[in-house]
Amino acid sequence: MLALLRLIVIGFVVLTIIYIALSIYSRRVRRGKLYQKWADGPRLVDRDIFVQRGLKRYDGSIRRKLILGVYIVPVGLVILTVYLTNFN
Repeated sequence: MLALLRLIVIGFVVLTIIYIALSIYSRRVRRGKLYQKWADGPRLVDRDIFVQRGLKRYDGSIRRKLILGVYIVPVGLVILTVYLTNFN
């Protein structure tokens, strides 16, 4: 039982670090694309306002929520492996 608890705690910490790294990376990529889009298009608003609005839209997007798959996929694979190992 102690080994299972250790697996859960260490797994959660590792997945959280991966989630944070992916979130930061994804946000930086989005920010770079917004800067490029502002530079290429008509400059109707200030660059910082344009990027801030774009990042606010990104925060509510489905792409942002898909990063939560970092938690769901590995846990699902562990559960599937345990099930197939024990009950098949």
